[in-house]
Amino acid sequence: MRHSYFLYVLSVLLHTVSTSAQNKTFHKLSKYEKHWALVHPFAAIKVRKHQVEMYAVYKEVKQQKLLDTFENGGKLDAFRHTFAMAYFSIYVRATKLRKLGKAHEKANHWKFLHHLPDEDGELPDSLSSVMDLKNNDIALSLAKEVKKLSAQEIQQKIIQLIQEGGVFIMKRNPQGQYIDCNNQIILPEKLTVWSTSKCLVSSK
Repeated sequence: MRHSYFLYVLSVLLHTVSTSAQNKTFHKLSKYEKHWALVHPFAAIKVRKHQVEMYAVYKEVKQQKLLDTFENGGKLDAFRHTFAMAYFSIYVRATKLRKLGKAHEKANHWKFLHHLPDEDGELPDSLSSVMDLKNNDIALSLAKEVKKLSAQEIQQKIIQLIQEGGVFIMKRNPQGQYIDCNNQIILPEKLTVWSTSKCLVSSK
């Protein structure tokens, strides 16, 4: 029985993917995401099974420019995390998805320590992780509400939530530059540290 279970889990791990926007295969996942998949193999199967649908909705929102164009720290970024967690909560328990979100952020910290950009080309930082985790929690608080909704209905719900200021984004000036909470432009060299002076604000 143990041998059969091990083989089953191994088969899941060889094919599972993470919730990031890119369709990464197992060998490209961080050790934190791999550990999550090992501990939660059935949840990993479900995430993998429905990831293509999730990403298709995200791609539609991006291409149609229904929000902004910022895949890091903007409304589009917030949509990706919030929609993904809300959508996956139809199939996977919120407690397990919350752990997956934390595993993904641990991976981003590892990337920072090794001077590697995240999936959208920017160096990860502490406040970006805080933003993602907060938005994940907001999405998972909607788990009961979205159980019987379609992907398009969840999309509309999340977009409305963002437009009403229900999630978190990074503060920017009209030119799209990151600014601190005193509205001062953050110089590029100040964006290469883990604890940046970015400012977390409501999406409204």
